[in-house]
Amino acid sequence: MRGNLLFEQDQNWEVALKSFKSARAVYEELGKYGDLENQVLCRERVEELEPSIRYCLHKIGESNLQTSELLRIGEMEGPALDLFRAKLEAVMSEARSQQAASMTEFHWLGHRFPISNAKTRVSILKAQELEKDIHGPKADSLPADKRLATFDKIFAAYNEARSCIRNDLASAGNSESMKDDLSGLDKAIGAVLGQRTIERNQLLVSIAISKLNKVRDDKNEKVTKPEELVRLYDLLLQNAADLSDLVSSGRDRKPEELAFAEECELKSLVFRAERCFYLAKSYSLAGKRTEAYALYCKVRFLADTALKELQNLKTADQAVIKELQTLQKESRSNSCIEHAIAIMEEEQAPEKLSQKISTISLTGKDKKLEKFLMDNLDVYESAVDASVKSMSRIERFPPSFQAAARSPIVLDLAYNLIECPSLENRTKKDKKSFLGRLWR
Repeated sequence: MRGNLLFEQDQNWEVALKSFKSARAVYEELGKYGDLENQVLCRERVEELEPSIRYCLHKIGESNLQTSELLRIGEMEGPALDLFRAKLEAVMSEARSQQAASMTEFHWLGHRFPISNAKTRVSILKAQELEKDIHGPKADSLPADKRLATFDKIFAAYNEARSCIRNDLASAGNSESMKDDLSGLDKAIGAVLGQRTIERNQLLVSIAISKLNKVRDDKNEKVTKPEELVRLYDLLLQNAADLSDLVSSGRDRKPEELAFAEECELKSLVFRAERCFYLAKSYSLAGKRTEAYALYCKVRFLADTALKELQNLKTADQAVIKELQTLQKESRSNSCIEHAIAIMEEEQAPEKLSQKISTISLTGKDKKLEKFLMDNLDVYESAVDASVKSMSRIERFPPSFQAAARSPIVLDLAYNLIECPSLENRTKKDKKSFLGRLWR
């Protein structure tokens, strides 16, 4: 309690450190006795005291903690760390300001852009410190959700830096050299933002692929569909195109910028191959064998083209080469499978058609038997009973087909061609008078 009091008052850090160390020693000694629950409780108290001890060492000057290390301490869980998190942001800002004092330039693809605004330097330094968590040796051990949260913080820091740059650009006046430096710095920060956006979307792709063929144990767990991967690769293609356009803009481009633009085009080709692969999977699941086979063949062509261009580079990424080789093999095997299934379905099509035709009924006897009230007027069944699975209906509607008698159409047409015999000799002749014959 004494250590926490001094910690909150921001004074006597040596005494606070001594108090925290004494408390840690007491908890470690108590953890050796008692039952398992008591030992676990003492161990949790020791872990909660560790950030406070490191913070006191940092304030005394006996520990050279970096900003990323302070962030990791702040992410630790525990009920006793609320006060520590409240003071952490101020210490981080102070540490960044001290480091930013020595940061005068931003290096990007052979360019050196001066940074005169202190807020811009602090924001860029904050983003660079966060980038060490996703590019460092411990990046693979981080969970996906924490890496995504780190990306969001990086985007916020770089966007804050760009906002400061544009404010400086608006107040630069007529100084052309200052405007050129600020415009170049804004372009460089935008390009770095584009790179981190591609990396974040690639992380989303890897998460979606891990759920694509995963057996769903939990009913609430969402399973990835190939169409979702196609949309993610559409975003990656758009990001690569935007980054290439940004780097290609401007005059007097350096060789590093040209090489980076070629790298963006190569990334677009790889993304196109992977997008085509999952588009073929979606057509395959829909039962469209011809389209899926054609798309798998297109994947092989794009993968071959990308592999040839990667092998010509001196600094080619071996992980991407291995990924393309795997994609090439899978597309070849899947195209063979689609071809075989299409032939089998074509061979079985007449048999299936005959089976469907043979089961056609004009009377509807193959349908599920339904109850009608007009057929069961002497039987009582509750209409609101939960045990009754199907609701009763009053009458069949529309009514079923029935045979109806009609006149013979063939005889009606043939009647006009029948030649009947003359009956004049059998008819009775009328006897008329002489005057009647005259009027005739």
